Amino acid sequence: MRYTNEHKQQTRERLLASSGALAKRGGFASTGVAGLMKAIGLTGGAFYNHFPSKDDLFTEVVRQELCNSPLARLANQEASRERLGRCLQQYLSLAHLHNAEGGCPLPPLGVEIARAQASVRAVAEHWLVELHRAWSATLEDDELAWVLISQCVGALLVGRMLATERVQSQVLDASRHFVQKALHEAD
Repeated sequence: MRYTNEHKQQTRERLLASSGALAKRGGFASTGVAGLMKAIGLTGGAFYNHFPSKDDLFTEVVRQELCNSPLARLANQEASRERLGRCLQQYLSLAHLHNAEGGCPLPPLGVEIARAQASVRAVAEHWLVELHRAWSATLEDDELAWVLISQCVGALLVGRMLATERVQSQVLDASRHFVQKALHEAD
């Protein structure tokens, strides 16, 4: 039976959404094509109707996840320093830390992106450069923009590495304090 183009597009979108969640939860490299397809109720053989390779799927997952990340909202609109500060306080929260599946893809996927082929890294770089450009304009400071991006992503990554919520909170509290201080000193 031949499927309509609309059905194929819907299946592709379901595969991307499901793969993004699976990748952020347990890693992309560790999940096979059969597992990715099973998650949306299809067989592994149907995968190649949507993507030429698993690497091509990962490139699209990274693109989609970055474009839909909490940080992306700050890159796609003019933000005041105060709004940026409020958003970063939410980003550096226990709720976000405990929501790897629905949160920013950089902490859970950063290592896999770093190990991926150049096309995946180029997608990530493009997005990060755009984020940096937007934050630099808001902050009027190119270096501070890179520092805050790195601080926020790193704090979430370190927090997720820890076993207890008490120590996770310490990392996030220190990072929120650092971000607030940096934003106010740069005024």
